[in-house]
Amino acid sequence: MAVVSEPVRAPVIIDLSAPQLRARLREALAIYVAAMDYPRGTEHHRAPMWAEHMSRPGWRAVGAVLTSPGVSADLEAAPLVAITYGYRGAPHQWWHQQVHSGMRRAGWSEADAQQTLSNYFELTELHVHPAAQGNGLGEQLARRLLEPRTERIALLSTPEVAGENNRAWRLYRRLGFADVVRGFTFAGDNRPFAILGADLPLAAGSEPAG
Repeated sequence: MAVVSEPVRAPVIIDLSAPQLRARLREALAIYVAAMDYPRGTEHHRAPMWAEHMSRPGWRAVGAVLTSPGVSADLEAAPLVAITYGYRGAPHQWWHQQVHSGMRRAGWSEADAQQTLSNYFELTELHVHPAAQGNGLGEQLARRLLEPRTERIALLSTPEVAGENNRAWRLYRRLGFADVVRGFTFAGDNRPFAILGADLPLAAGSEPAG
């Protein structure tokens, strides 16, 4: 008797409106917790922040959902496996103020810091569920998110890792993100972070590994 295997589900990249992400916020936050290896319950503290971010000027989100090849499916009902979003940076935002202070402490002149922060897109979150990692989804999402942006640069923060030896760091370097501030600590968090920046539009890259 022949064994019929189920079709392999393949990720599809989709744009997410604010209402669509609100409807899937629990699902998106579960990916965030799994990808960052945070304790369960962290999502409850992050939910209000993510919801507030959706109202900021220039907010945009992209996700990846799993669909079965050859099957017409409702993408809004397909399982979410990756999420990224960001928005236009502005001086009144906490992250902007923290980064500005960090740049000044790192030796940036006020004029150079102001110029760098005058027109940027903050890549706030980029997470791929561990079960879906290693297939180039992170790069596909980042490029889809940043491709239409009109800001001069994209900025992000990521935890420092010895030797930059993890998938996130390899992805950011591959996308062209360079150092802005290293070993930076945000108020209320004693972990060291790096602030990275990349000119927009991103340079063309090779196809993500499949």
